[in-house]
Amino acid sequence: MLDRTKTTDITLWDGRKIPRLGMGCWAIGGPFYAGDVPLGWGDVDDAESIRAIHRAIDLGIRFFDTASNYGAGHSEEVLGEALVGHPDIVVATKFGFATDPATKQATGAFADPDLIRDSVETSLQRLRRERIDLLQFHLNEFDPIEADAVFDTLDQLRAEGKIAAYGWSTDWPERAARFARRDGFVSVQHTMNVLEPAGEMIALVDRENLISVNRGPLAMGLLSGKFKPGDRLAANDVRSADLDWLKYFRDGAVDPDFSRRLDLIRDALRTDGRTLTQGALAWLWARSPNTLPIPGFRTVKQVEENAGALEKGPLPASAMAEIDAALKDD
Repeated sequence: MLDRTKTTDITLWDGRKIPRLGMGCWAIGGPFYAGDVPLGWGDVDDAESIRAIHRAIDLGIRFFDTASNYGAGHSEEVLGEALVGHPDIVVATKFGFATDPATKQATGAFADPDLIRDSVETSLQRLRRERIDLLQFHLNEFDPIEADAVFDTLDQLRAEGKIAAYGWSTDWPERAARFARRDGFVSVQHTMNVLEPAGEMIALVDRENLISVNRGPLAMGLLSGKFKPGDRLAANDVRSADLDWLKYFRDGAVDPDFSRRLDLIRDALRTDGRTLTQGALAWLWARSPNTLPIPGFRTVKQVEENAGALEKGPLPASAMAEIDAALKDD
């Protein structure tokens, strides 16, 4: 079990305190596609996914993040099955991208109030829950003025008891800022890691006392250190796709520039016996008291390494300074 004397908790919107580490459930959804373009992380073993979720709970993890489109709904189904008998676990999901569960195909984006309501009902069924703890708008670049109607709908769903709180999954600080002071708006999910520090966003989060749910905390696996030059990913792995927003991988292999930058900070991330993965998570905790990283997982072993970071806590100031210096002029 987690030693609470060595880690830092985060306070949720309802006053509960949980460890500052969640688990991201994109990968356990399995393959899904936009035409021939993969959007998942390759093949999965549902039994291993469930074992991994149970192991995370045993190790103190209390926050799991998924989305209605991951695996065309399969991620929510697997998480819902694994969490039967665990009503205390905080579940965050997202809406905005439609998929067909039968074909595993993405079918478009949506923000219409009726479709939002339909998506919430479907997510509740898959997750086997009566209420979603945190519902997040998934359309990163949606027009902020048009988003007023989206968040008005979320206010209504909150008043009806369908959701407890809501946020936006966006990398644009001005979008988050528009809604930051709504009573039910508690979080921003955004890309953040040691190679992408998200300075403007974290300044907003700290100023407004929001929760920064860090997606990509391991740079889609790059910061785990497991990829060697020449390693290639499976064809059905999203990291093999030719997508504009993919930064760390190109043509199914690690981008050499990002690999070089990782080499500059390897030793600092390994401070006090941490693995690279644990150091990357520890950097996020040291960056702000409001960070809640959600590294992905597919196996028990990955969960154990991720959770092991909690025992060591945030990186010390000396390691943070060393990393800043190494990347300052890069």
